[in-house]
Amino acid sequence: MPHDIEPRLLRAFVAVADELHFTRAAARLFVAQQALSRDIRRLEQRVGGELFARTTRQVTLTAEGTRLLPYARAVLAAHDELSAACAREERPLLVDVGSKFAVAYRILTTAREAAPEQELVARYLSGLTGAAGEIVAGRLDVSFGRVAGLDAAVRARLDHLPVRYEPMAVLLPEEHRLAELPEVPLGELAGETLYAAAGNPMTVEWTDLAERLFEGRGIRVAEPFPEIEGDEEFIRVILKRGWSVLASVDFIDVPGMVLRPLVDPVPLSPVAMVWRKGLRHPGLDALRRAARELTASRGWLERPARDAWLPPDDAVAMAAGA
Repeated sequence: MPHDIEPRLLRAFVAVADELHFTRAAARLFVAQQALSRDIRRLEQRVGGELFARTTRQVTLTAEGTRLLPYARAVLAAHDELSAACAREERPLLVDVGSKFAVAYRILTTAREAAPEQELVARYLSGLTGAAGEIVAGRLDVSFGRVAGLDAAVRARLDHLPVRYEPMAVLLPEEHRLAELPEVPLGELAGETLYAAAGNPMTVEWTDLAERLFEGRGIRVAEPFPEIEGDEEFIRVILKRGWSVLASVDFIDVPGMVLRPLVDPVPLSPVAMVWRKGLRHPGLDALRRAARELTASRGWLERPARDAWLPPDDAVAMAAGA
């Protein structure tokens, strides 16, 4: 029983069956007669029998060819219907941007402006670990974040485009001893406890980055806490618990708190655009163009002039991007 017969071979067969003439069939398909004859031989090998009886004067269907012809027509009709369905309006592309303050949202906005005909639907998940699982499962198309923090088996099913080395910051209560500084040296946080999303299974990659940064510096990660959904709930929990927060330089405004860049060294959060391998969609093309445009125009992949901190495996993962 033949398997995986290419539609091209069936089209060659049907064309010859209709024309009963190889030259005319080749002209109909816009291929060379030699190529057409080769495709017919390949199909005959697949089905295990001759499909045409050929003499110098005429071409006729064999019994096997006559039996096969209606099936070939049915398969090609179904294939044409599938092609037509795929050619219709593209489905919306589901894009996780985290929040409206993130780099991802700027890329989404730029892509929407450049390709208004595409429907790019925003999602607001809390981390790449959770989003990557949704992408692999086919329930989400694109997300952004730190790819080096993902499980290797998940990463193997994704493609990514480096977007930004985002400087990290600390969110402090206004009355904190470091709140008056324009920049906070990392060493000044020794003895402090910072919230870094520990306990949230969706943001494991961010907590891992924080633990690497804090190691050997006397900084602690706040105790695990369940996933906090939405900006409003985040603000409520942070203010109630009195936490300082490890953040990025682009972050939500929290009443009674100030955001300060970290320096000496400048810790970097590597952000990449991530999608499922093999995904083809004009909306994805628009997002990639927007990401490249913004990355180039704003220098997002340039390292700070002063000392910067970035785990070696993150540098490798970003360099391996599409």
